Amino acid sequence: MSSPHIRQPASVRHIMFTVLLALVPGIAAYVWQIGAGILLNLAIASATALAAETLVLKLRRRPVAITVGDGSALVTAWLVALALPCIVPWWLTVIAALIAIVGAKHLYGGIGQNPFNPAMIAYCAMIVAYPAIMSQWPAAGDTDFAVQLQLILGGSREIDGITGATALDAMRTGLRSHSEVNAILATSAFGFAGGRGWEWIAAGYLLGGGFLLTRRIIAWRLPLGFIAGLGGTAALFWFISPERFPSPLFHLASGGAMLAAFFIVTDPVTSATTPRGKLIFAAGVGIIAWIVRSFGAYPEGIAFGVLLMNICVPWIDRHTQPAVFGQRQETRS
Repeated sequence: MSSPHIRQPASVRHIMFTVLLALVPGIAAYVWQIGAGILLNLAIASATALAAETLVLKLRRRPVAITVGDGSALVTAWLVALALPCIVPWWLTVIAALIAIVGAKHLYGGIGQNPFNPAMIAYCAMIVAYPAIMSQWPAAGDTDFAVQLQLILGGSREIDGITGATALDAMRTGLRSHSEVNAILATSAFGFAGGRGWEWIAAGYLLGGGFLLTRRIIAWRLPLGFIAGLGGTAALFWFISPERFPSPLFHLASGGAMLAAFFIVTDPVTSATTPRGKLIFAAGVGIIAWIVRSFGAYPEGIAFGVLLMNICVPWIDRHTQPAVFGQRQETRS
């Protein structure tokens, strides 16, 4: 075909199902390293999100088939499930999905109208309401699917024998020294950089994120800004005090860092829209995540960083608007 070529804008459905496809490598690594319980949580969250979206759309007298079929509810459901520990009871996953779809999405008007990331709203609500349950993570490779299934469907939560502190938990509870954290990572319970199994999961999300970048589904400035914010801050403090603060590799390979970099801060609805604003927004999330991880009461601070920076998006967009071609950029007070 001869030029010029006109690129048709991708539909919401195409974008959302591409994102779901990109999540598959990370999910596969999760199943391989942690266990298949995550698949049940994904199914529970997906069914809840689709049912809730259908009901709300009917109550609002909006077209159900088109909106439910666009895949946005499924993306939110998957991100909610992946953010929660894979052995949380089924009812917690249901509540989290309901909060994300009904409270954080449709109460603001539906897709494209919500100012806060729905999955992160759900995560923060659950970790504040149920901190004990949200701190229960199975040690990689130490629980089979039958045990995880029992826990998810309502089995006894007396599971000290099969759960263990994650690498982020170890850092938060006083083991802040780089040498101490490395010593823990070298044990059978943890991995080389970010905790046993988590490096593989992070690599899966990185692979999926690269796919989204090549398909131009996400803007490169957002993952770059987040990685620079989290990794750069960690590198600075590690350089200043390596005996107290873990390395940037530890922070980037542990927890949900890569999931956040390519699938959460890249949300086109709740992130900044200008080129410079994307970098500022994502870097802010990374910096806040490092602060919460290092000094806060919770081992993971990404969700709090996302929500705090969501509040700042209007200000960021206002003050980072590029100059109109042919006009001098105005100085704003």
